[in-house]
Amino acid sequence: MDAQLVAFTGVAAGMVAMPGADFAVVVRNALASRRAGIACAIGVAGGLLVHTALAVAGVAAVLAAVPTLLRALQAAGGAYVLYLGCRALRSAARPLESFGARDGVEHVMAGGSLRQGFLTNALNPKAPITFLSVLPQFVPAGSPAMPRTLLLASIIVALALVWFPVVALLVDRLGRWLRRPRTARAIEGGTGVALGVLGVVLLIEALPA
Repeated sequence: MDAQLVAFTGVAAGMVAMPGADFAVVVRNALASRRAGIACAIGVAGGLLVHTALAVAGVAAVLAAVPTLLRALQAAGGAYVLYLGCRALRSAARPLESFGARDGVEHVMAGGSLRQGFLTNALNPKAPITFLSVLPQFVPAGSPAMPRTLLLASIIVALALVWFPVVALLVDRLGRWLRRPRTARAIEGGTGVALGVLGVVLLIEALPA
């Protein structure tokens, strides 16, 4: 058994499952419908595929070496996450009686959910740099780097394709309780605050030192 591969799978699982903007947008879309939640989850995995491909190609090293470019991407990501947070807060501010069984969040088409998931993940410039710093640690000395790195990247994407759809299905399964007017409003408000804070943090970090 490849001990390094097992260890990496554990590390990658922790990275994928860590709550953040990806988790928040998947939950929010899953509250709209199971289809929207699954589409958003696939979008997040698509964003991870982009990041792992960039790390394998070494583009992440360029981002790390060019602070201006990194800050620009970080600002774009922060602005988008902040925009999603404002939308969630606006939805949470609706009158309580307007929250129906499936109306706790704005109606979102599957295509829009897929795009939300993808952009939320893809616009996070820290992800490819994180992967670039983690992946080489699990490449055995003397072995070809490219095949091994591709395998590690595939594991990350595969874990995302399992984890985020499971989150979406679980939210949908608990939908009867989660979509109660007061609960739906609380989730919308909490999601809006979380995304808003993440967006502001990204924007602040993008400011020149």
